[in-house]
Amino acid sequence: MRIAAEPAFVLHARAWRETSLLVEVLSAEHGRVGIVARGVQGPKKHLLRAALQPLQHIRFDAVQRGELAQLNAAEALDAAPRLTGDAALAGFYINELVLRLAPRHDPHPELYSAYAATRERLREGGALAWTLRRFERDLLEALGFGFDFSRDGDGAEIDPAARYRLDPEHGPRRLLSDRGHDERSSAATGRALLALATDAAPEHDDLASLRLPMRGVLSHHLGARGLKSWEMIGELGRLKK
Repeated sequence: MRIAAEPAFVLHARAWRETSLLVEVLSAEHGRVGIVARGVQGPKKHLLRAALQPLQHIRFDAVQRGELAQLNAAEALDAAPRLTGDAALAGFYINELVLRLAPRHDPHPELYSAYAATRERLREGGALAWTLRRFERDLLEALGFGFDFSRDGDGAEIDPAARYRLDPEHGPRRLLSDRGHDERSSAATGRALLALATDAAPEHDDLASLRLPMRGVLSHHLGARGLKSWEMIGELGRLKK
């Protein structure tokens, strides 16, 4: 199968053999695609190598044979965000999430759009924690794992004053008032869930309450092996601002 002039975002690239790269991209029409880019390490290939770096928006031509496509051409469509510090770690995190959860050759246009929007938010330097929670929500929804943040698993409206755990299969579950402190402190506030439902940034404490419940949902779908980015940035504990 030929892939022609396909827009995509580069998720990962690593050296392969002496002169080539193995590249993973999230494309608009073909979903996640693994690509072999041969002979890109030469002195005259610096523009092509630059186009194949993570977070870069590209247009590429390739021929799909088996699991991996063979790259014929690629060009950058814009300048990739220049991220440093926590923002760079956040970029690594969203790329790793897509690599782990999005299957190859399965188009998800909503995920492509969500990735594009998140990339721009990282470029603009907005609040990282809110940017990441929104992307987690949108990724789960695009892959068919999402749920309604405005109602609990039984269909009742979310109470802003209550706390909820997130059941990966059934959605929000309200905690009873007699639950222990540890369980309540690791649950999301109703206000935070409603903020996700309406895409309106919550207050700091409500936003912070989303991190562990959302991680629990993601961990369920990731399986036993966690994310390298969780280890690198202390389970995203630094990204609370």
